[in-house]
Amino acid sequence: MSQSAEYSSNDLLNAIAAASRTLGERKDEINRLNVFPVPDGDTGTNMSLTLESVVGNLAKLPIGATPADTRKAITNGALMGARGNSGVITSQILRGLCEGSVGYDGLSTEALAAAFAKSQEVAFQAVRKPVEGTILTVLRDSAQAAKAAAKKKLSLEEALQEIVGAAYASVQRTPELLPVLKENGVVDAGGFGLAILFDAFSAALLGRDGQLADEMLMVRAGVAPKVEIEQINDWEGSAYRYCNEFLVDSDTLDKEEALQFLSTMGDCELCVGEAPKFKVHVHSNTPDQVLKYFLERGQISEVFIHNMQLQSQERTEAIAKDQEPKEIGFVAVAAGEGNANILRSLGVDEVVSGGQTMNPSTKDLLDAVGKVNARAVIILPNNKNIIMAANSAAEMADIPCAVVPTTSVPEAFAALFNFDAAAGLNENVEAMTEAYEEVRTGEVTFAIKDSKDAHGGPIKAGDVIGIADGSIEAVGSSVEDVVMGVLDALEAEDADILTILAGIDFSDDELAALVEAIEERFEDLEVEAKRGDQPLYPIVLSVE
Repeated sequence: MSQSAEYSSNDLLNAIAAASRTLGERKDEINRLNVFPVPDGDTGTNMSLTLESVVGNLAKLPIGATPADTRKAITNGALMGARGNSGVITSQILRGLCEGSVGYDGLSTEALAAAFAKSQEVAFQAVRKPVEGTILTVLRDSAQAAKAAAKKKLSLEEALQEIVGAAYASVQRTPELLPVLKENGVVDAGGFGLAILFDAFSAALLGRDGQLADEMLMVRAGVAPKVEIEQINDWEGSAYRYCNEFLVDSDTLDKEEALQFLSTMGDCELCVGEAPKFKVHVHSNTPDQVLKYFLERGQISEVFIHNMQLQSQERTEAIAKDQEPKEIGFVAVAAGEGNANILRSLGVDEVVSGGQTMNPSTKDLLDAVGKVNARAVIILPNNKNIIMAANSAAEMADIPCAVVPTTSVPEAFAALFNFDAAAGLNENVEAMTEAYEEVRTGEVTFAIKDSKDAHGGPIKAGDVIGIADGSIEAVGSSVEDVVMGVLDALEAEDADILTILAGIDFSDDELAALVEAIEERFEDLEVEAKRGDQPLYPIVLSVE
């Protein structure tokens, strides 16, 4: 954000920190709005962790850091700390706000309008299939309020209040746009989190106490949730390998023309200052072309070009020892040492701890890619909520990297069985994707709140629930009974192979008894039982 005479850089940084604290304090409240009643790390947690990363990055700025430095810290901190779909989308919203504020001397109503317009553009570009009634809808309505405030020439204080009011009003409308929200008597969790973020930032900046709106009136659930909801899994970010920063001495440089050129070279483009001193910043894959352009228009100095992927110490040591890299390596996400060991036995080089209980960040996955001694890497996210972060890491990697978008560990097993060491990266991604799509996955866990199953049946907190291909299809009091219900939903009688992964709290004796019961009921089904040792989910299974 830009500085102004009224609000110092310190005021803005303190407001961001205050917004992060508020989001952290209310993350559980946001999490409770998720319609899926399983104990996964969720929207509030992911958004909060993303903001915490931003604050951590800002804390590293030196005294007197420029607005450009601040924007860069926010953008990089948000992207590197982004967790899950909501975190990645939030990082793009923040990136757009930063990029849209370029060119404004202070934080004003006009600057807000430009920042929100850019934020809407960047965030919507990040999602291939935007869904109405989500965080993107709330952002768009907030951007329209910012534009209207600028047109009416409202003061900055009035503009901020209009934006926050529009955000809360948009959140209230989300159930009308996304039927599953209306059915469950809740508003969109991501949109609610974004409204809280805007409100907390404005309150801290303006010195206002409390919330602008009593939003609790609109989020109280009238009925218990039933599933399902389509998750936004497609994310289309832009990633360039090199960060280019340098000074330009020129009496003739046209800043607008320079910015137009930089926009063709990459993203996060900046050209600040006035003749004869300019500061240029751009993320680009072609630093030679960037330097050539400015060398033709003046003299450059203090050139700083670096690769934005942080290489791990292990990878540095491997290169130093001249170890021959293999053609394709693997990074996979899994919870539980048993699952990790199985994945390693199937050829996975780096297993990132995470999944149901904690979504690893873009940086976590990027660091794991850096540890793999290979010419190319395939990432297996093994969870719907990690796919976007995996895509982001793949795009930022400094070696060819691709994602096979698995949503469970059993899907990863099937994908890995179909890896062909003699084939190339693209061929393997295609073959592995086709293989895992043939797998049907089930999970058994315990409900953390009252809810309803996919058919409207009641779920009580503590019930054993069975999820078949993303839908709650079985409810009961015992794991065995629910597993049988899940197998029926997955049409196990027509399958050939059943793979079972036992959770950390599911004993070997219980596993043996479960396998015996399954084999007795499904005589033609080949059962492979293994210890996954995942938390919270006593049984994860798949049929093929």
